[in-house]
Amino acid sequence: MLVCPAILPIEEIEAGESRERACRRCTRTRRRHNRKDEAGMTKILLVDDSKFLRMAMERALARAGYGVSTAADGECALELARREKPDLILLDMLLPKISGPEVLKALKKDPATKRIAVIVLTGLSQKNESRLRQDGACAFLEKAELGLDKGCEAFLVALAGIIRELKLDVRARAREAGARV
Repeated sequence: MLVCPAILPIEEIEAGESRERACRRCTRTRRRHNRKDEAGMTKILLVDDSKFLRMAMERALARAGYGVSTAADGECALELARREKPDLILLDMLLPKISGPEVLKALKKDPATKRIAVIVLTGLSQKNESRLRQDGACAFLEKAELGLDKGCEAFLVALAGIIRELKLDVRARAREAGARV
């Protein structure tokens, strides 16, 4: 599927509409969507050094209604996790600067980030699964099984299942946070 720079599928361009006009329309829609009350939106920090996979997953997550931040290395991931306090982190294991397992340990040691659910996103086998679970990972997604080269549908379905399983109720936590203010 071809996509305009503002993440608008070509099929959604109206008949006779120029690509530039469609991009402006999509950008306005995204701005309205971004202004929407984020209390009901699951915020995800996506950490992967592969630019192609990061962009594809980011687009799929945004289209599915998730709020998405991205990081290309472990150092940036730790900084964003502390600053943005996402509900969930999708963490690749092979990262530059600070490796995925080291990022996981640092997240779980830091009082500001220790409660954030971390899903390990890896191209490696799950042979280290027990060790990573001890370090704080709550679930695993294998890139090879998701078929990301064929689209992101399997990824979104798997992620939605994990979120349901974790009972990641963002609205309830938002109400709780509002009550504490």
